Amino acid sequence: MASIYRKTYPIPIPDQAQILQRRGKAMVRWSNARGQVRFNPLTEDGRRMLYVSEVWYARYKDLDGRERRISTGCRDEQAARKKLADVIGELEKVRVGFLTAQQVATAEHGKRPIAEHLADYIEALKAKRLRGRRISTAYRRNLEGRLNRLLRECRFKRLADITPEAVHRWMDQAEAAHMAAATRNAYLTSIIAFCNWLVHSHRIAATPLGRMQKANPASDRRHLRRALTVAEISRLLHAAAVRPVAELGRQSVRIEPDGEQPPQSWTYEPLIPANLQSCHHRGHARLEAQPERKGRLEAIGRARALFYLIALSTGLRRNELASLTVGRVHLDDAAVPWIELAAEHAKSGRQASLPLRCDVAAQLQQHLHSLATDPALDTPLFAHPPTIRTFDADCRAAGIAKVDARGRVVDIHALRTTFATHLAVAGVHPRITQAAMRHSRMELTNTYYTDPALLDVAGAVNALPDFAAAAPTAAEAAQHST
Repeated sequence: MASIYRKTYPIPIPDQAQILQRRGKAMVRWSNARGQVRFNPLTEDGRRMLYVSEVWYARYKDLDGRERRISTGCRDEQAARKKLADVIGELEKVRVGFLTAQQVATAEHGKRPIAEHLADYIEALKAKRLRGRRISTAYRRNLEGRLNRLLRECRFKRLADITPEAVHRWMDQAEAAHMAAATRNAYLTSIIAFCNWLVHSHRIAATPLGRMQKANPASDRRHLRRALTVAEISRLLHAAAVRPVAELGRQSVRIEPDGEQPPQSWTYEPLIPANLQSCHHRGHARLEAQPERKGRLEAIGRARALFYLIALSTGLRRNELASLTVGRVHLDDAAVPWIELAAEHAKSGRQASLPLRCDVAAQLQQHLHSLATDPALDTPLFAHPPTIRTFDADCRAAGIAKVDARGRVVDIHALRTTFATHLAVAGVHPRITQAAMRHSRMELTNTYYTDPALLDVAGAVNALPDFAAAAPTAAEAAQHST
């Protein structure tokens, strides 16, 4: 038999409560958080009171004959009985074939707050693998942040609230607030993936966002990277090699107050091309009495310059290059030395073999000799991969502006853009460049990783034949017309 009831369980007697006799029973008189006076009986041992839940619960038997107990969420008895009747009615519809058990379960999911479904989704991503790798904590955190913002600003409380019209309005408002197209697409992709998971887990029957159109990122690019010239590359490699020692040769300079008094009156001069060599000489002089420290800093500089050089000559991303181990380097191949990129560290999830130039292989061989004697195969190739901040400091020391006059940016990922651009400048076939970049689409290589500023477009135009010189004379034209 189905019935409703209130849970009763012992709890500590609240402070300021009074114990009195009521109708021949020992009762506790107390006030709840809303200031309402309540009377509850004492337990048999007199140490606790029996608390009766304000919410009604229901017990019933499901289609398999198992007893189920649920909370109705109702404080009113009649409302609780109505909730139980609805549950029994749905079971009867399933029993006679009017509804399926899955449809009933989907309907129940629709009654839950959408925040609970989002928490389940983020938890499910912890066990998911993408291209053989687990989804990183940073990715899950960013995804959860985007979805929480969408749910909050679109005012989605239940699954039924998710509509394409609401998401379209949010996208239009985000565009009006000057949010980049790529960022808006990231939000849209996140909520579409969430809806697809809801369908896969049978929480909704069909995704409501199946045909939403993304913004065109090519028409609204905010983070344009540029490729480095050969001269800039030379200055960057030199600055990276000498900067660890040059940092110790910087002189202190006075901070001139500009209006308010600064927190300190002096600082170290910044490293720029004008003082890089002098600071490097002073740093060497200060390290004469510390040969071990001097050798360690010089080794850090050489390794950092080699890190940039390999990135420039292979197109490896920073994290991919940082994942390399000694066992992944193959320099004994007489034909072409190469580096092996493991599938679990590649962005594409596919293993790759990357050929090396002979001069780069020679420097890499020297770097391996500088490591510990007979290093293990799983020893990281670079113990201290340069960070974004380190790369920016190396660029300042080399005189390379972070942002140029056209608003284009130089960051550590621009080394990959430089690799693709110089392949194009060298006349390498675009299909070969695509393979070297390990891209799935030619458009990605040509549009996003090739800097047209370094391409000799004028030379290509001048290589065209002289079309005007090939035009017929007036006599030839008249003869041809007859």
